[in-house]
Amino acid sequence: MTVDTQQTKQELCWKHDYNDFMMGLLMKIFPLEELKKYLDSSDTERPVTIRTNTLKTRRKDLAQELINLGINVDPIDWSKEGLIVYDSPVPIGATATYLAGHYILQGAGSFLPVMALQPQPNERILDLSAAPGGKTTHIAQIMKNTGVIFANDISKERCRAVSANCHRLGVINTVICHTDGRNFPKIMTGFDRVLLDAPCTGTGVAIKDPSVKANKDAKDVKRCSHLQKELLLAAIDCCSNKSEKGGVIVYSTCSILVEENEAVIDYALKRRDVKLVETGLEFGRAGFKNFIQHRFHPSMTLTRRFYPHTHNTDGFFVAKLQKLSSKRYAKEKK
Repeated sequence: MTVDTQQTKQELCWKHDYNDFMMGLLMKIFPLEELKKYLDSSDTERPVTIRTNTLKTRRKDLAQELINLGINVDPIDWSKEGLIVYDSPVPIGATATYLAGHYILQGAGSFLPVMALQPQPNERILDLSAAPGGKTTHIAQIMKNTGVIFANDISKERCRAVSANCHRLGVINTVICHTDGRNFPKIMTGFDRVLLDAPCTGTGVAIKDPSVKANKDAKDVKRCSHLQKELLLAAIDCCSNKSEKGGVIVYSTCSILVEENEAVIDYALKRRDVKLVETGLEFGRAGFKNFIQHRFHPSMTLTRRFYPHTHNTDGFFVAKLQKLSSKRYAKEKK
């Protein structure tokens, strides 16, 4: 690193409250001018967004209800259920409409993994890391409360949030489970689709938890990446390759770090008989095929990255895998 680059790095760390390690990772992802745009955008609050609960209402009817309350909303153009809330004279999480379960407060980026999953009515679906239930309830409404969803989380306290959201939104096709997701294949397998919104460093949502910028180090990233790899293998093992329309696993994080995204997918591609397929998402940037010293599988460009400065969402990563067989590889397959 040149003296000028080091000085620029220090200036960016000071301006945006990042530690040297985290800024170094970001400088590997973005060219300098784009990095500045990313950092400025990341320090700006994202628009408040809500997801219509189509089990109880339609988006246009919900929009009219909210407008009648003096709440200014617009539809999100790439989502069938989303609304952007521009201003509200009342707390958006305390209206009678909210309490009646007509909508849920949810970041727009969190719609993306479920859109990629494409759940179908009457399927068996596993949400392996489900709390607080935003994605679980989204899956349920697309399934029209048919079939069955197993919503699992390692945190008993956070399972209560899943339960509360399911009750408020009128979800009746969901079984809530409390176990370490890595052990789930020992309990139950054969799912048509599996969603793993993996625990991560949260680098894509630093605006919600600014401590991420200064407190994370190499050990934290390595620990997250290791856990994500174990969870993804478990998610694949829970999925049925014999499902007529499914056999699909969606992996997502609210991190933009390659170590938690492409590197995790690449690991799974080498240890399970799966392939990457199109996410079906109409926007987003292609994942990295080459990154510094890494040479990932060419199909990594099928994964999708989302950034606040280009897509006006939190930083997000989404990958969609198709399970081909139950083969496992103890070592990397050739």
